[in-house]
Amino acid sequence: MYVLAVIEHTTRRVRILGATAHPTAVWVTQAARNLAMGLQDAGVRARYLIRDRDGKFPDLFDAILSDTGIEVILTGVRMPRMNAIMERWVRTCRRELLDRTLIFNQRHLLRALGEFERHYNEHRPHQGIANARPLATLPQPLTDAAAISQLRIERSDRLGGILHEYRCAA
Repeated sequence: MYVLAVIEHTTRRVRILGATAHPTAVWVTQAARNLAMGLQDAGVRARYLIRDRDGKFPDLFDAILSDTGIEVILTGVRMPRMNAIMERWVRTCRRELLDRTLIFNQRHLLRALGEFERHYNEHRPHQGIANARPLATLPQPLTDAAAISQLRIERSDRLGGILHEYRCAA
């Protein structure tokens, strides 16, 4: 299965655009349209899109993004460090999700990726951005020892216990 995803470099927010067993130019082009409309609806202004030189990206893919004001930058040949942030997300997704999950079909993969996307964007702390989560602000730190000892932490299992989310219960 091929998964098409994008990540915002400043916030590390991930957007899963889709998955398919047979990526075609039509499928990739539609994903570009969906990305452009999704960014416009969210009020996000993207300036650049870094992508590899895969032949699955037709010229129309770049044209659609150019029409929305996004400049497409191609990575160098055999230079994965040019897109290191996305490469890091791929490794994280593989290590935290795909290596621990038996995927049955495309629908199951999309559901698992959607759950992982929510976990990654809303709950998982990111060390590179001061342990912040892309879609949540950092809470005020607790300095009072009495308040810390009174905390009740609840754990929620996601994807059948593969992912865990922790939150402070009032």
